[in-house]
Amino acid sequence: MGLTPIQQDTTPTLIARQLREAIASRQFAPGEQLLEASLAKSLGVSRGPLREAMQRLTQEGLLVSRRNRGLFVMELDESTVRDAYLARGAVERAAIEQIIATGRQAEAATLMEFVDAMEQYRGDPSSEELSRLDLLFHERLVGLSNSPHLQRMHRTLIMEVRMCLTNMQATYTSIDDRVAEHGNLVDAILAGDTERATALLRDHMDDGMKRLLTDG
Repeated sequence: MGLTPIQQDTTPTLIARQLREAIASRQFAPGEQLLEASLAKSLGVSRGPLREAMQRLTQEGLLVSRRNRGLFVMELDESTVRDAYLARGAVERAAIEQIIATGRQAEAATLMEFVDAMEQYRGDPSSEELSRLDLLFHERLVGLSNSPHLQRMHRTLIMEVRMCLTNMQATYTSIDDRVAEHGNLVDAILAGDTERATALLRDHMDDGMKRLLTDG
């Protein structure tokens, strides 16, 4: 029948997934050294698959190898933040243009689910849940482009985006701006106004970058 056996995730894949999550959620802080021996003990794994997993994260840029010192969690310095937002902005701008160009903008109404959910956190503007909803909004936005390449590129940025959003939480004293930025972006997409939508996205990205750099 041409079917192949289902392959379960390998141990290095599972380890890499856990390490990504720990980095994104700041269980490991930017600049922190990851010690192989203690990690292997905590995870209950041998060093072989752990090394493979850490090598994957090094290739992804989440870990940085320092000669004769070891592996460290990437730091969100100014150049890294600016470059991450440059790449993220390019991908999401292309997604918006594709959504509107292919007449799929009506589907963007589903993005309001996340905007409405954000409204529930008016009493807790620095909530981790707000950052999660923010991330889901942008993942859905790129998904609506129906472009596998854009989605794949966006996924490679997700961990850095999560680190940025986590760092940004404390910079919000109100959710008004955050909700308005996302809501206005949805309205522009629904109206099929590419110029306004991309301009709003640019302003949204600029605001996030400034918050990170100022806070840092």
